[in-house]
Amino acid sequence: MRAFQRGSQLLAAALRTPRAPRAQLKSQPPEHPLSAAEQTIAFAIMFTSFMLPTGWVLANLHHYKSRPE
Repeated sequence: MRAFQRGSQLLAAALRTPRAPRAQLKSQPPEHPLSAAEQTIAFAIMFTSFMLPTGWVLANLHHYKSRPE
């Protein structure tokens, strides 16, 4: 019986409201939709930011392999 009481106390503690209030998030359509030009620019910047460093490493791979330890 004691184990049941302890288990119910732990369950009650887990179900209590959190001390910090939760954020009130709402999903709504954007106030100002992006134009096709803005979307293209954003995609190009994202693509460049990911692919430029990768391309640099692959282009200089022979340099990284030949470096003395």
